[in-house]
Amino acid sequence: MKISTKGKYGLTIMIALAKKHGEGPTSLKSIARDHDLSEHYLEQLASPLRNAGLIKSIRGAYGGYVLAKEPEDITSGDIIRVLEGPITPVEGIEDEAPAKQALWMRVRDAVKDVLDTTTLDYLSHYEDDDDPKEAYMFYI
Repeated sequence: MKISTKGKYGLTIMIALAKKHGEGPTSLKSIARDHDLSEHYLEQLASPLRNAGLIKSIRGAYGGYVLAKEPEDITSGDIIRVLEGPITPVEGIEDEAPAKQALWMRVRDAVKDVLDTTTLDYLSHYEDDDDPKEAYMFYI
């Protein structure tokens, strides 16, 4: 399974919003500027995130986006599924031999476990951590 720029930049948006959680709306323009990304592309990603109930848009001169839930209630798996679709390492695993099918299912389950247990709260604090060895280590 390969995560595209949709998933990577979607996580960027969500982590930025988690860091500003409780401080009011954040504009996509400021996120794009801070991360040297296309504002237009981020706008395309914001729509499915909003439709999925992960973010809310606030209109007006001081508008922007805010998280629709607490950062600890949103996982990276929630975001990746909205932007990338189902988490599956191989298409058509049901057609594989039993041994290969078991392998691909274990890989899928391991990836799902990491994504579904990694919250925005964790990610927003991890980026600020000066000592990454103090953070979690994930093995797949």
